[in-house]
Amino acid sequence: MRGLIAFFALGAALLQTQTRLPALSVLWLAPLLILLVHYGLRRGRFLRWLGLGVLALAVGFYYAAWRADLRLADRVDPAWVGQVLVATGVVEGLPQQTRHGWRFILRVPQTEGAPLPTRLRVSVAHKWLATPPRAGECLRLPVRARPPHASQNPGVVDAEGWLFEHGIRGFASAAGPVQVTQACGVSLRATIDAARQRLRDGMQARLVDTAGALPYAGVVIALAVGDQAAIPDAQWRLFRITGVTHLMSISGLHITLLSGLAYLLIYALWRRVAWLTLRLPAARAAALSGLLLAIIYTAVSGFGIPAQRTLYMIAVMVVGVWMGWAHTPSRVLAAALAVVVLIDPWAALAPGFWLSFLAVAALFYSGSGRLRPPRWWRAWAQTQWVASLALLPVLLLLFHEFSLVSPLANAFAIPVISLLVVPLAMGVALLPWAWLATLTHALIAAVMWGLDRLATVPQPVWHVGEADGWAMGLAAVGLIYLLLPVAVPRRAVAGLLLLPLLFPPEDRPVAGALRVETLDVGQGLAVVVSTARHTLLFDTGPAFDGSDAGQRIVAPYLWSMGVRQLDGLIVSHSDSDHSGGAASIEQAMAPRWSLYGQPGAGQVRCFAGQRWQWDGVRFEVLHPPAHWADNPYFSDNDRSCVVKVESAWGSVLLVADIERLGELQLLETQREQLQSTLSLVPHHGSAGASSERFVAAVRPEEAVIAVGHGNRFGHPRGEVLDRYRAAGSRVWRTDLDGAIRVDLLPDGRVVRGWRQERRRYWHAGPV
Repeated sequence: MRGLIAFFALGAALLQTQTRLPALSVLWLAPLLILLVHYGLRRGRFLRWLGLGVLALAVGFYYAAWRADLRLADRVDPAWVGQVLVATGVVEGLPQQTRHGWRFILRVPQTEGAPLPTRLRVSVAHKWLATPPRAGECLRLPVRARPPHASQNPGVVDAEGWLFEHGIRGFASAAGPVQVTQACGVSLRATIDAARQRLRDGMQARLVDTAGALPYAGVVIALAVGDQAAIPDAQWRLFRITGVTHLMSISGLHITLLSGLAYLLIYALWRRVAWLTLRLPAARAAALSGLLLAIIYTAVSGFGIPAQRTLYMIAVMVVGVWMGWAHTPSRVLAAALAVVVLIDPWAALAPGFWLSFLAVAALFYSGSGRLRPPRWWRAWAQTQWVASLALLPVLLLLFHEFSLVSPLANAFAIPVISLLVVPLAMGVALLPWAWLATLTHALIAAVMWGLDRLATVPQPVWHVGEADGWAMGLAAVGLIYLLLPVAVPRRAVAGLLLLPLLFPPEDRPVAGALRVETLDVGQGLAVVVSTARHTLLFDTGPAFDGSDAGQRIVAPYLWSMGVRQLDGLIVSHSDSDHSGGAASIEQAMAPRWSLYGQPGAGQVRCFAGQRWQWDGVRFEVLHPPAHWADNPYFSDNDRSCVVKVESAWGSVLLVADIERLGELQLLETQREQLQSTLSLVPHHGSAGASSERFVAAVRPEEAVIAVGHGNRFGHPRGEVLDRYRAAGSRVWRTDLDGAIRVDLLPDGRVVRGWRQERRRYWHAGPV
């Protein structure tokens, strides 16, 4: 049964790699599989297990396909995209304030032929709100809805997959005033969310002193009611560097430990009362108590998907206690896996799914076969060692980084946060005692002090490029051997099998060749130029609410390519859609030199005439002229840096937001230099740029437009697209193609759009 469950889960995971859902006509193979199983039952054990395994794989695959088909049908009706619809629904979860208004999930009741999906992510500007939205409220508002869409880049988590897994099947923006109504009725979920809202409001009031909000108030709120947006971005970065991100929000670890504490407490008390023990064994009563506390904590946290998975696992363990087979860890783990995949067949899309199951399986595996349990301090050290080592391949595969200080950070952070802070944070939420809030915050401050010290070591994080399947396979074999009991001879030799994973070969152009990757950063620009041994970043993408493209997209992409330090950084001008990620990139990538279109204090200006050469590839700044630097009559856009990159097999024109005046200057002074194999389209394809004379002078064979999906500026303009097509250019757009990679190689030019190359069945098509 355990093997069949593993094959079933593998089948569900396999579906998540498909570009489209399978046709039901393939189900005619089912009778053949059944015949194979029947034949195997009669002919031998191998064929029997092979047939059952393939059958379980197929069942998991088509079960996940059926569930996916139902979810895909829950969508924004294409006929109503962009039209104004009146939506009535309940605010689900805690609303989050943004720079321009509020954002929240609206659960919309479904009727036959409903034009809106069940769950919408709604953005509302301040002008449409009389009062801030509250969790559990029933709202009626006019909206313009569209299918969910997110950036697509190599080496970066698929945000559209995350939205699909969480059932968010549409984005909407308010088109009129928001009204509070009573039309939604009463539901358990709305009641719980309203209670969470009251708890958060009370905690925010208690976590304020005379100087304002306490610096780690967001962590207390996140640990009590699951509001992760309350934690500032700088603190998330510290948690990532020290490998304790999973501790600073409601995670499976916290739910499990709280449930375990309840189990131990009830078990210790129950077994001392004879008449209670005679009516219900202490182990069963304690298991039920632990499950009850897990349910309450999961509800208070907002029923997040990771918390739900943990709750299902705990429920399976409680059933195991009642059924009498809890002493078989592999059976409990397999049953939990089956329940999780049945309820959430998209669990394979979540990194937490793999991390949690692999960590538990590794702990069971490494602790099996021991004659007696080790001392408590040795058991704790072994747990940290096993968990860190077992999760290493998954962390490097998914995030391309591993915190070297994580074992030490978790060694002191786990007991303090999970055993002390989490129960105290629940107390802060439920009890109006100011001293309790102060104590909880002080404990978190002590942990943060230790994390700050660890983050200052010379190399706190190890970044690696993307490894191939062979490296992952060798690492898996090495880990299986390394995690065996200590008595196994020459165990350390297996560590050599991890080296291909830790030091993968870099995928770089040959000498003299050139690679240009225009990343999909929304309405902004970030371009990575790679030669044989050097990397240049041209612009850093926009800043978002509480975050920026530099840390969310650009840095993870560079790490996935094996780049730990930039050789050069050029920020074309000061507009936030081009410079918003500059501070994050300076911190994460420590570029050897930087040029700025409008430099600040201590920064170097870019101007026409600057030249350098890397690996046989020539770089030259064509614009702006030096005398434009401080002239107030020239706009920041027209003073944007323009760089020409030339190789033996093609050239690239890197253009940011120059408009007509900047184009005229280039036509007058650099006309011979403008013609290029590849060119960025100026100012995201706006009508104020890409004049006919400029397009005719550049005549790019490939024209790339960095533009945000459904942007409010209407970029790119139709007349601009027509000019480039008339000039013989093939037009690429990041909003439709995702990240666009162009390789100028000795044997030709290769252009690829990431959205097409790594397409999945849930990805939105062009609208």
